[in-house]
Amino acid sequence: MSGLELTLLLFLGSLLAGGVGALTGLGGGVILVPLLVLGFKVDLHYALGASLVSVIATSSGAASAYVREGYSNLRIGMFLEVATTLGALLGAYLVGVLPKSWVATLFGLVLLYSAYQGFQDRHREEQPSPKPSDPLALRLRLEGAYPTPQGPRPYKVYNVLGGFGLMGVAGMLSGLLGIGSGAVKVLAMDKVMGLPYKVSTTTSNFMIGVTAAASAGVYLGRGYIDPLLAMPVMLGVLLGSLLGARILTQAPPARLRLLFVGVIALLGVQMIYQGLRGGL
Repeated sequence: MSGLELTLLLFLGSLLAGGVGALTGLGGGVILVPLLVLGFKVDLHYALGASLVSVIATSSGAASAYVREGYSNLRIGMFLEVATTLGALLGAYLVGVLPKSWVATLFGLVLLYSAYQGFQDRHREEQPSPKPSDPLALRLRLEGAYPTPQGPRPYKVYNVLGGFGLMGVAGMLSGLLGIGSGAVKVLAMDKVMGLPYKVSTTTSNFMIGVTAAASAGVYLGRGYIDPLLAMPVMLGVLLGSLLGARILTQAPPARLRLLFVGVIALLGVQMIYQGLRGGL
């Protein structure tokens, strides 16, 4: 295969990853890492470095559209970023210490757990809750509203400290695994904090770029970001994320949940298999 053909295939694969990442709030990285490692036989450390660059591109591309449409909650995103950034720096430090097979297996387990949680909630209806918001959410003015065909729908925010702690874990996984860790972020906001699914996915898209930028500097310093690999991947993911952002506003939440579950379950099984057989 020539260099041009390889670059084109990387671009097309990244285009798909960016679109699915924007639709599900996962970011392109969670799909790109298995794609690069399993499909293109890229070294895991370099795949993680390219993935972090693409995550920043995904977030930049999709997040601007979601903020403009009024789906993302910027106050929640910036508040939770304190936890994810600290966790991301810790995770990026650990990546040079732990064996590749451990990292791949951990990656797969995180994906499978995320798929299980998402599958349990596949039929959950998004109805306004009569319970008041968490007192800390009221103090920080984290409540908001998001657009629906019937007009803006307000929502409440619960268990702020629980979501904040889980975001620290999400940040560590981001730095360790080269992903935006959108799977954990979406679950933390959707399941722990009680936010509507579209608010969770769009706020996750906004956050993953900041989290990835925190750990990308560490990867760059260690020489794990190859410009020839990162460039087509970044362009493909950026374009895919813009297309995905257009589709999300019209898509039913139940179908987004099923897409979320199906994609990460498949990738989780593949990464665990490769990690256990030592094929990385």
